[in-house]
Amino acid sequence: MDADRLHLPTNFLKEIPADFIQFEFDDLQTYAAEYHPDEHRMVLNRSLSFNGAARTLKPLAKMTHKELEVLYHELFHAYMDSLAASDTRTAGTGQGSNGLMAFARSQQVCRYADVTIVPIAQRPHEVEVRYLTEAESWEALNETWAVFIGWAIWNQLEVQQKGRGSLWQHPRQREQWVRRLEAAFLNGEFRGYYVPQDSSERRIAHKRFLAKQSQLTWREAEVLLSQVFGFTGESIQLIKQSVGSSKFTDTSPACEG
Repeated sequence: MDADRLHLPTNFLKEIPADFIQFEFDDLQTYAAEYHPDEHRMVLNRSLSFNGAARTLKPLAKMTHKELEVLYHELFHAYMDSLAASDTRTAGTGQGSNGLMAFARSQQVCRYADVTIVPIAQRPHEVEVRYLTEAESWEALNETWAVFIGWAIWNQLEVQQKGRGSLWQHPRQREQWVRRLEAAFLNGEFRGYYVPQDSSERRIAHKRFLAKQSQLTWREAEVLLSQVFGFTGESIQLIKQSVGSSKFTDTSPACEG
């Protein structure tokens, strides 16, 4: 399997029911892929299809690192959508939520209900506070997490030397990946967006991007690396030792306790 040869995560994909996602190919102009949760529908650019025929996905080994980043970004949206659908079906039955879904719902309330945004993308230091609706905060969380998933895929492939196994088998490659992770946090790269529900605001800006102050936390990254990428406790510990364990303690007052 291409994903295994490329050392890409697959376990979380196996949790998505086989008939849950409706795949389509189209000549997308703005984005390489789109996921529509209301319809459980994923639309991929024709360039991601085998021989450009818009019938089946082309082999992962034939995709560029950027294409794999985009694909995994959208597949993660589908995964979260499937977890949310499962959560809705089992509500009131006494069955507990999936561990990642339970964590996501807690973060939605304590981190993404009140956020800082950048009203004008060209002025990243000019920020405003927004109090989001439930739908807006869920989208902001999902987009932020998907940005991180895509980033992790692209950087793994960039650092990983072809044919030499997983980067975690090579200390130098592992350290390079961790340094990239630390730099990305410092630069505020893990920021998602939401589409305002208010139509008057939507006329001003179709999307509101989060500011650096509301980017992904190290604690969220730890959970995603563990539960989505399948990082072992040893791998997580190596990252903590490299960047400092204190960064993984959530200091947001709303998330304490």
